[in-house]
Amino acid sequence: MAEFKEISPNAPVGEKLLNWVDNRFPLSKLYKEHMSEYYAPKNFNIWYVFGVLSMLVLVIQIVTGIFLVMHYKPDAAVAFASVEYIMRDVPWGWLIRYMHSTGASAFFIVVYLHMFRGLIYGSYRKPRELVWIFGCAIFLCLMAEAFMGYLLPWGQMSYWGAQVIVNLFSAIPFIGPDLALLIRGDFVVGDATLNRFFSFHVIAVPLVLLGLVVAHIIALHEVGSNNPDGVEIKGPNAPKDAQGHPLDGIPFHPYYSVHDIMGVSVFLMAFTAIVFFAPEFGGYFLEYNNFIPADPLTTPLHIAPVWYFTPFYSMLRAITSEMMYALIACVVIGAVLAVAKGKLPQLLKGAVIGAAVVISALMLAIDAKFWGVVVMGGAVVILFFLPWLDNSPVKSIRYRPDWHKYLYGVFVINFLILGYLGVQPPSPIGERVSQVGSLFYFGFFLLMPWWSKLGTPKQVPDRVTFTPH
Repeated sequence: MAEFKEISPNAPVGEKLLNWVDNRFPLSKLYKEHMSEYYAPKNFNIWYVFGVLSMLVLVIQIVTGIFLVMHYKPDAAVAFASVEYIMRDVPWGWLIRYMHSTGASAFFIVVYLHMFRGLIYGSYRKPRELVWIFGCAIFLCLMAEAFMGYLLPWGQMSYWGAQVIVNLFSAIPFIGPDLALLIRGDFVVGDATLNRFFSFHVIAVPLVLLGLVVAHIIALHEVGSNNPDGVEIKGPNAPKDAQGHPLDGIPFHPYYSVHDIMGVSVFLMAFTAIVFFAPEFGGYFLEYNNFIPADPLTTPLHIAPVWYFTPFYSMLRAITSEMMYALIACVVIGAVLAVAKGKLPQLLKGAVIGAAVVISALMLAIDAKFWGVVVMGGAVVILFFLPWLDNSPVKSIRYRPDWHKYLYGVFVINFLILGYLGVQPPSPIGERVSQVGSLFYFGFFLLMPWWSKLGTPKQVPDRVTFTPH
């Protein structure tokens, strides 16, 4: 048990109160460790504001969600009417609902940008592997949370979108039909589905999400923040002052807290502009079909998920029967290259060839719909392995060969094209483009151990580069 700290009886009331709390709860200690004495690199740029914006949007979603739950009814007969009641009759209900719906899209915008910053500056590299893994788990939880919340308005797109996605699980061999039945809670998307999605959206997933966010921040503050140069400011060889503080770091508070306040201000201006002037955002944030009550007897002409799922939905749709032959060719070529070029023991070479034959046989035997689900899930899961796929001798894109920048640029453009195609109705040209885009997406990561080593990197400075402005 820690000793109680005594202060002068003549101290101000506020100081006495803080001392009373500190003797029972480490408030000042937490503030110092994570704010005033947490040293962050002094060369942060605008890319480093998206972590705080993610936290802000999470708070917006939780607060607005609490107010929405006060009036929402998770009953298939009245769910749509309860949303209309919130919009029309609850004082400021329309504002709360639009903040929540806009917040869902804003969440994915800032998280995608946050992840891209980690990608280009190597924030997933040693010693931050766990920070990245927790971040990817947060992304996975966000997708589950958004999907389940999307069903709750019980509009046409909510209903049919859930119907399509849940039915995908039935394509899994052996357990698929039972798994789909378990998720739906009934033989069709209905009241049971709505109730279980509501409970997961409001209680289960947010609890997991909050736990992962705390773990993400603790892991980050344990190893320290990365920076655009990819230079460690707290390492054993990093320059430090007499007190042991890194010379290339500055206290998070007040320097970066002020920096983040400015980023938050700009974000809130854009956020409020969308909420007040374009909450549907041309049908991307709130689809027009979702303003029509769910009707199991009337299927919309084109069923598509919300924009933030569409790149992965495109990859799902890209896996057709003929695409399977291209994937089998990729498996065979990969196995041959691994055996021919890789320095593998003879026994392991035989295992690689055997595995390739088995996988190829399974790909021919099992329906392409199942492999589409595998590809869609794999597109997210592969991100978890990024720390072990990147073999570049340097972390940051700043010091990698220039062609790496173009490759990352093509990756972003490819991701945006896949997202656009996922919104569009299926077409032969769109199918071909999405197939090429899917192969590029997976090729980018699976071939990263090879291409990340190519070229001569630039000289990384011993200390961070910083120009006051």
